[in-house]
Amino acid sequence: MELHKCDVKAKFMRGFSDKTRLQILECIKREEKTVTQLVEELKGNQSNISQHLACLKGCGIIVGRQEGKYMYYSLRNEQIAQLLNVMDSVFQQVEAEVEACEKNDELSHYDK
Repeated sequence: MELHKCDVKAKFMRGFSDKTRLQILECIKREEKTVTQLVEELKGNQSNISQHLACLKGCGIIVGRQEGKYMYYSLRNEQIAQLLNVMDSVFQQVEAEVEACEKNDELSHYDK
């Protein structure tokens, strides 16, 4: 794979690499939600949730639909939902190893 494509793919995958963004994706996996609904469900603050939504939208993972004064967010397509389901399936198989892995924590310091 061409280096540039790997860079772009890594950027796309970063959209999934944050706890709050994963929680948002789980919340909208089955039905679209407004920022207010997400803030209530996640018990977060609106500014933080909005920033994560902007990231997910910028990565092409979610889309927004304006209806009146409300913006409704949903997954871009069924393939994103399938990707989340595959990630869940794989995670169930490797959860213990991931939890015990100290290398992931060390590597995350290089991303900052």
